[in-house]
Amino acid sequence: MAVTNVLLCGVGGQGVLLASEVLALVAVEEKAEVKQTEVHGVAQRGGSVVSHLRFGEGVYSPTVRTGEADILVAFERLEAVRYGHYVKPGGLILINDVEIMPGQIGEYKPYPTGIMEFLRSKGFTVQTIPATAEAKALGNLRVGSLILLGVLSVYLDLSLRAWESVIRRRIPERLLDVNLKAFQVGVELGRSQAQAAVSGV
Repeated sequence: MAVTNVLLCGVGGQGVLLASEVLALVAVEEKAEVKQTEVHGVAQRGGSVVSHLRFGEGVYSPTVRTGEADILVAFERLEAVRYGHYVKPGGLILINDVEIMPGQIGEYKPYPTGIMEFLRSKGFTVQTIPATAEAKALGNLRVGSLILLGVLSVYLDLSLRAWESVIRRRIPERLLDVNLKAFQVGVELGRSQAQAAVSGV
């Protein structure tokens, strides 16, 4: 199994670390070597959170080097720009289509515009995911991370059986049904977007 490099980023409270843990466990379930590291200094206060994850054969370092990430999963638009330089040329960026204003010190600045266009101009493949909106429709905003994982699963060579097995083990039973539904919503979104990309729609 070739080494796959994934970066997940967002802000505190969005479930980045849970998503990273689930992905790591799925890779282990599929018999891959896994290395993971994360930075979440002020995560509890809405600060930036990023998790590096590498899996495959012969994984010796947990850190994804600049320009080598196969996939970046951004739980919020601005974080995609913050960590976009980690993505390899032509790599995939999955972005939750939501804006969270970072904490400001001093003069207020408006939320940046043109983020998708900027990233596409750098040669990346960019897919926007309405994960927060879909989570709201399911009645639980916290399952947005599972929706993003469902989308991500479409682009990784990891079995759906392994994903479901890990989700069933990792998520508390009282929240299991809605999280499984969220993951499936993500899978369906990912499949439809991937098909649209192939068709050139």
